[in-house]
Amino acid sequence: MSFQTPITISAAIRNIENNQYLLPAIQREFEWGYDKIEWLFDSIMRNYPISSFLFWRVEGDTKTNYKFYQFLKDFKQRYKTHNEEFNTSNHNDFTAVLDGQQRLTSLYIGLRGSYAYRTPRLHEENTERVYPTRHLYLNIEKPLENEEDGRIYEFKFLTNNEFNSNKATWFRVSEILALSDDFEFNKYLDSHDLKSNEFSYRSLAALKNVIHSKPIINFFLETEQSIDKALNIFIRINSGGEPLNFSDLIMSIAVANWDKKDARKEIHTLVDNVRDKGFTISKDFILKAFLYLHSKDIKFKVTNFSKSNAIEFEKEWDKIRDSVLSVFDLVKSFGFTDSTLTSKNALIPIIYYIYHKDIYTDFHTKIAYMDDRSIIKKWLHVALIKRIFGGTSDSVLSQIRKAFTNDVAKTAIEFDSPVFPVNSINENTKRDTGITDEFIADILLTQKDDMYAFSILALLYPNLDYKNNNFHKDHMHPENTFSDISVEDYEKYGWETYNSIANLQMLDANENMSKQHTDLLSWVDAQTKNQDRPTFLKNHLIPDISLGIVDFGEFIEARKLILTDKLKQILS
Repeated sequence: MSFQTPITISAAIRNIENNQYLLPAIQREFEWGYDKIEWLFDSIMRNYPISSFLFWRVEGDTKTNYKFYQFLKDFKQRYKTHNEEFNTSNHNDFTAVLDGQQRLTSLYIGLRGSYAYRTPRLHEENTERVYPTRHLYLNIEKPLENEEDGRIYEFKFLTNNEFNSNKATWFRVSEILALSDDFEFNKYLDSHDLKSNEFSYRSLAALKNVIHSKPIINFFLETEQSIDKALNIFIRINSGGEPLNFSDLIMSIAVANWDKKDARKEIHTLVDNVRDKGFTISKDFILKAFLYLHSKDIKFKVTNFSKSNAIEFEKEWDKIRDSVLSVFDLVKSFGFTDSTLTSKNALIPIIYYIYHKDIYTDFHTKIAYMDDRSIIKKWLHVALIKRIFGGTSDSVLSQIRKAFTNDVAKTAIEFDSPVFPVNSINENTKRDTGITDEFIADILLTQKDDMYAFSILALLYPNLDYKNNNFHKDHMHPENTFSDISVEDYEKYGWETYNSIANLQMLDANENMSKQHTDLLSWVDAQTKNQDRPTFLKNHLIPDISLGIVDFGEFIEARKLILTDKLKQILS
């Protein structure tokens, strides 16, 4: 490896466009925010160093022994973030970027592409309205002043409408690439009357100089044709600080050793497919699930993801993928959303269970698995409410895994029972999850829109149609009656109690729509005209006392006793 003669930014951009610079599969995806790109361009304008790069010259058979990707040109948050694979079988020798992808991609997007980020306060959808295309512009009217980050040049990603509303202020940065010739550059300035403003003249001259004339791309070049060495270099330069985390390193090893499948594409597609079901996960979750399924140690360590593990990962990929998708179908049928599923790690034991029992196909719908689903549903809600997957989730996961088998190295599991082994899981989970009066009291104060409220109410009201999302959280004493409580009850309980589990129930959606703002007493009277009142009250966990709003304090205390007793039965 040796230090090479530096090149200009424009030369680097040409190399990217001609696919002379490609990205090895071990590289993570582009993740810089638009503001960081704007900051980078200010830095190069002010002659600040942007650190050196590390390139790998790829020649001969090495070109086809490994996967390579093109640089991302038009970035769109959430929807266009994946690099396209490039077929190198008939391609000339090229250079792979081992270190510097984020900076080079940022330069490429700013000079040739676009960056679309979400417009705040709009409903999420993959449209130009919500994610408008933005190009990079330079303010040529005046410099920035007194910026906390020290910027002088205002680079900004603008939509076409934003640019058109003030054209005189902005210069589209991509236009500078066509102005390398001094004559053409001056001709452009004259035709656009840009020499009359000294700042415009100076800033554009500086931009032309830094893009076309100054060789600021300093790089080392590795020429040895060894994938293992390239991988080792990549890991070494990225494992010492913030740029790359362990899951990125693990991903690097996986993509380097998969043979028939494209690990990068497969894993990212799975992340996208889970997102389409309404849940957000990262590659970390998938890698953690694999380690849980096939490694004694589930911590994110490079040593825990050997070449043999990577081969096993590819071999079992289809089954792993289908198990992950099956579990997200399952929790969606339970009524969970991304916000109410408060720990994704809680799903990993379920994945382990259905994966090794080979019951992942249609697990969320088949009648044969009804008992399993019911047990898993209750266990998941309880686990989330108890928050057992906290800061020591790796330890808890390891303890739970022992519930499935005494020998975690076995590939076939000897289960304690034909259904999800809750009792064994509880015995193996060493974390203290005792149910105290203080714990229950805290639960009952959970607010309506709290992320844990769904699990608590789903346990209290287990028989609703959660599969079809046919349920509503309902204030028993409705909001419009809060102002009618007595001064004494207001001072003692206040809105915090009024809006808590103590005054909430889960109702069938149609039942809730018919109730709406009806006061509790009138609603119960109407509902029990043609049915047994004590049975109705018991099913809805309503105390058989005066239900008028004037007796709110008495109602709350009586209902707390009912809920406390029921939660102790469920959670113990």
